[in-house]
Amino acid sequence: MGDFFAQFSGWISYGAFFLVFASTFAVIVLGLNLQWGYTGLFNVGVAGFVAVGAYTSALLTTPETADRVGGFGWPVAAGWLAAMATSGVAGLLVGALALRLRDDYLAITTFGIAVTIQLVANNAQKLTGGPFGVQFIPKPMQEWLGTGLPWTLAYLALTLLLLAAVYLALERLVRSPWGRVLRAIREDEDAAASLGKRAFVFRLQSFVIGSMLMGLGGAVYAHFVGYIAPEDFLPILTFQMWAMLIVGGSGNNRGAVLGAFVVWAFWAAAGALLRGWIPQAEQARAAALQVVLIGVLIALMLVLRPRGLLGETVNVSRVK
Repeated sequence: MGDFFAQFSGWISYGAFFLVFASTFAVIVLGLNLQWGYTGLFNVGVAGFVAVGAYTSALLTTPETADRVGGFGWPVAAGWLAAMATSGVAGLLVGALALRLRDDYLAITTFGIAVTIQLVANNAQKLTGGPFGVQFIPKPMQEWLGTGLPWTLAYLALTLLLLAAVYLALERLVRSPWGRVLRAIREDEDAAASLGKRAFVFRLQSFVIGSMLMGLGGAVYAHFVGYIAPEDFLPILTFQMWAMLIVGGSGNNRGAVLGAFVVWAFWAAAGALLRGWIPQAEQARAAALQVVLIGVLIALMLVLRPRGLLGETVNVSRVK
């Protein structure tokens, strides 16, 4: 009986761990969906904005450290708000300079910025800890619940509550006249401009809000794991977020959330199967095969369901 309860507790712990990650990624994908699904902004620098949020919250909330800037011991909630603000400022700066570009040029620019942020995190050791990263990131409620299953479940509840709040707020935004303008700009920017809508301003607003959500997701991730390093924010993270949005369906917030859970489940299951089938000496190649499998999943979705599992259903015919 003791073994049964231990195994059951292990499954519950793993399920909570999985759901925290999926919910965190869903917040990030909602930000990407606002940029691409509703506004048509091809942002391939998602990992960079996630990194900005994660490092901001980590540096402000960690204990004082002699060999690194930061360590101000702020409350976690204040760190999350600061992460959103910093990522929003980063989005404002990037957007002001890059949003006049179109399609592949914008993608190349945002990708380059994300790589630059990752390189700065890897080399600015006095600020970010360099390749050693930032350790001892505080975990909210840990002083009351410890580090076991109760804390994981409590953090899961907090993450789900945050995801619900973000989802509901975005639903109100995209169903408002502001959201209808975004879709009109996505479909035909010149037509929207001819109706007196300042397309660049709306595009910039969408980019900034999406970047803030990416930063918030990075902060939630950092405080759950308790440690971040530059390798957490490689371009593969951007690939994962785009895969989630494509599979779930862009232009639909429910699709964005569903895609995050489905693709993360597929990623985790593929990793577990590959680790079980591939010999230990070949484990490094298993990670590459995970990416290949996600690519196959995307290709199948584009062929079988080009709009994703829950694609956009709203047909916009006018701008208010």
